[in-house]
Parts: sequence; C-alpha cells; structure tokens
Amino acid sequence: ASELETYAFNADISQLMSLIINAFYSNKEIFLRELISNASDAMDKIQYEAAGDASKLESNPDLRIRVTPDKEGKTVTVEDAGIAMTRDEMITNLGTIAKSGTKAFMEA
Repeated sequence: ASELETYAFNADISQLMSLIINAFYSNKEIFLRELISNASDAMDKIQYEAAGDASKLESNPDLRIRVTPDKEGKTVTVEDAGIAMTRDEMITNLGTIAKSGTKAFMEA
C-alpha cells in the first residue's frame, strides 16, 4: 500500500487577489451587487446602533438605498442613508473580499 503524502498549497497572495478582483469587479453586475451590499451593511449598522440610541435616526429617518442610472453620463449612483465606515474600518475592509461588514460590527 502506498503512503498518503500531503503538500502545502502555495500561492502568491497578491497575484491571487489580483485575479480574484479582476474576475469579480470587471463584471459590471457583480460590481453593482457589491456596491448595493456595502450600502446594505451601512443600513444595518445604523439600524443596529439606533436600537440602542434612537437619536441616530433623527437626521435621516428615511432608511433607504437609492440606485440612480444616468444613461447620458453612463454612470450609476448608489446612495444609502446608513453609517459610513470609519478610517480604521476602511483600512481593515477595503481590498477584502467576502467579508460581511454587518456580521463584523454585530460581533464587536
């Protein structure tokens, strides 16, 4: 009987990330879905914080995500009424794939 051999998987992480990002974000539908997902995380964050402090909703009680296409300008604008990321959250999350911002702040 032959013995089982195990080998470590080696990858250049920066090259792998480049391939993943290109595969995901060159597809316009996936990129738009990611923007809407980020807006949803921002909405979840303000709802979570407002549960303990209702004043969080005073400045903008209309919880919504608005997607506005501009055919002439060939752009799509995604707006939300949620809480934006802090500088530290941006450093932690930008360039990270498949991470739930909602899950992270609810676990904190």
